[in-house]
Amino acid sequence: MKKPKTQPETAKSSGTAASSIKKWLDFDLDIDSLPVPPPRESAEDDGGDETPLLSRIPKSAPRFVYTALAAICSIVLTATLILTVEGMPRYGEDQDYMDTVTYEYITHGMEYTGAVNIVAGIILEYRAFDTLGESFVLFCAVTCVLVLLRADSADSQPEDVVFRDLSHDAILRRTVRAIVPLVFMFGVYVLLNGHLSPGGGFSGGAVIGAGLVMVSAAYGGDVSGRIVSERVFKIVTTCALSFYCLGKSYTFFTGANGLHSIVGNGTPGDILSAGLILPLNVAVGMVVACTVYGIYRMFDKRSF
Repeated sequence: MKKPKTQPETAKSSGTAASSIKKWLDFDLDIDSLPVPPPRESAEDDGGDETPLLSRIPKSAPRFVYTALAAICSIVLTATLILTVEGMPRYGEDQDYMDTVTYEYITHGMEYTGAVNIVAGIILEYRAFDTLGESFVLFCAVTCVLVLLRADSADSQPEDVVFRDLSHDAILRRTVRAIVPLVFMFGVYVLLNGHLSPGGGFSGGAVIGAGLVMVSAAYGGDVSGRIVSERVFKIVTTCALSFYCLGKSYTFFTGANGLHSIVGNGTPGDILSAGLILPLNVAVGMVVACTVYGIYRMFDKRSF
């Protein structure tokens, strides 16, 4: 049986631990005021078994349960997918009930929404609240990155992290200075013409966000932070999502109750047409641009 530590030995080991804590936390610690725990008795004194409780459990049982559950889930998922494919109509067969929604979108989509781009009419009119949910997912993603990286930076030592700073590269700066205006112009074009041609809020916002990332990489966070700071990010995303929610709630309420809406579809093909699709594209684009830039800034410097 191992001999328990005596009182002086225990106090000595506590003093060594306290010195380490003092050096790490950088404040004085009164060693004499620390309570000394009583010596721990061995398992033989109690007449018990020295074998730990967890080691008595057979290791094969948890592994067998895990393997059985994994096999059951795989079989159920595979059977569900096979039955779903089996129930689908054969290729080339005419199924009227499956073409009803598609025929409605293609035939009356431009009449109901005023958008020449059928995809924009579907995602911002027929499935508008689904698109709102996608925008909220982007906002929640950048918020989670913001929270996690800030919490991690509190426990790390930034002085030990070496970042490769490209903001002093003359070639990169000159290249970005020539390209970024064209990138922003193209992003705005894609954003504003989403109801007339392929494009819209998600693609246009991604292009604008990429332009902001290029500015931040070439000129540093101080310059890009003047364009999109943390305060600007919060204001833009909150206003964009609020406008989207209120605007579509209004159009859905008036349409479902047969009320007259002050927002008309306009003339299809004009830039100011398709009802609220144009401003909704702008709102979605602002959220996407801020999300792309915000995630880059947080991974780069862990702050805006």
